[in-house]
Amino acid sequence: MEYKKVDAPGTTVTRDPDRIGDITGNLYEAIAITAKRANQVGAEMKEELYGKLEEFAAHTDTLEEIFENREQIEISRFYERLPKPVAIALEQLKHDEVFWRYAEKRYAESKGKK
Repeated sequence: MEYKKVDAPGTTVTRDPDRIGDITGNLYEAIAITAKRANQVGAEMKEELYGKLEEFAAHTDTLEEIFENREQIEISRFYERLPKPVAIALEQLKHDEVFWRYAEKRYAESKGKK
């Protein structure tokens, strides 16, 4: 995912709950969808960060002094400055970049009910 290209705010922004609820027709539904997407985004970011930091990991069993690596620090700072996963998920929901489906309807359709 291209986190640099996301237009999500890096700081806390007060949002109008009515506008968020208008996206799905139900505020609580929009919050649940946003929370699930934020968990996915957070997991992706964490996996990507650990993958980049793995290059700098020292695979020794001794407790030696840990040397600070400037590149490692810059990578960590980049991820600290990124918008939070919830802000990214809200922006994606607002721009119709999130797909969701209803499990109850799919279950009812599989049973022959509509």
